[in-house]
Amino acid sequence: MSGRPRGVRAARIAVAAVLPGELALAACLVAGARPPGWALAGAETLVFAALLLEAWVLRSLYVAARARGADRRGARRSAVREAVPVTVRRLVLHELRALASLGRWVRRGTHGVRPGDLAAAYTGPQTAMMYGLLFVMVIETVGLALLIPWPAVHRVILVLDLYGVVLVLALHAACVTRPHVVRPDGSLRIRYGALFDLAVPPDAVASVRVDRRYPEGGLITLSEDGVLDLIVGSQTSVTLELNRPLPFTRPLGATGKAHTIRFHADDPRALVSALRQLS
Repeated sequence: MSGRPRGVRAARIAVAAVLPGELALAACLVAGARPPGWALAGAETLVFAALLLEAWVLRSLYVAARARGADRRGARRSAVREAVPVTVRRLVLHELRALASLGRWVRRGTHGVRPGDLAAAYTGPQTAMMYGLLFVMVIETVGLALLIPWPAVHRVILVLDLYGVVLVLALHAACVTRPHVVRPDGSLRIRYGALFDLAVPPDAVASVRVDRRYPEGGLITLSEDGVLDLIVGSQTSVTLELNRPLPFTRPLGATGKAHTIRFHADDPRALVSALRQLS
């Protein structure tokens, strides 16, 4: 692109390269596998360097957009869209929404639930697992704080551990404060925290039933015949048949279409009954 500040391509490559490493490192930490101290320190150094490059490129793009006559808000959006890959933007947005859910959870509030709506929780199967994971992570954090003799490595691991604890708690808080929603017009909003959000209009619902299953796969699994499983704690409890395929968006931006949606609700009978009465 003509007039693009130098370093944009390098910044996009750096962020796209560093992100998988950070995710792998986070997965290791959550699983209890501790990489060597030098690996942690090296990873954080690379992340810091990538962030510095990204900040420099964002500032250059912002200045260029302002020079073309864009206002401040438009210049910021333009700079972010050009310098940051969409996958990274979506991950950061999910993370910010999850962190914001902590405050909403403390206030016992919910997101997207209006008067007259039926809120259907779905965190039952995962609550004990999440709290167990948090307990293990806290114990490991305290233990490593006492055992690691090198101050620099200790600080890096402590920051990673504390952030991991906060992030796991935030992900659970997002699930608690963003329940499924049945609206008075018969529409349904199927969610999983800040990661998944699908609005089902009332005229798209063919049938709904309580149907407890234990499918294999990750959080979101789409079969070749268009069956979407939104799995919580290795189970689903509601099957929603549609009279036309509905598009949905995966957490990282990929899209798909489903004509059958299987998801979990802690009280599936209440959700199914509400949908049938309104249809």
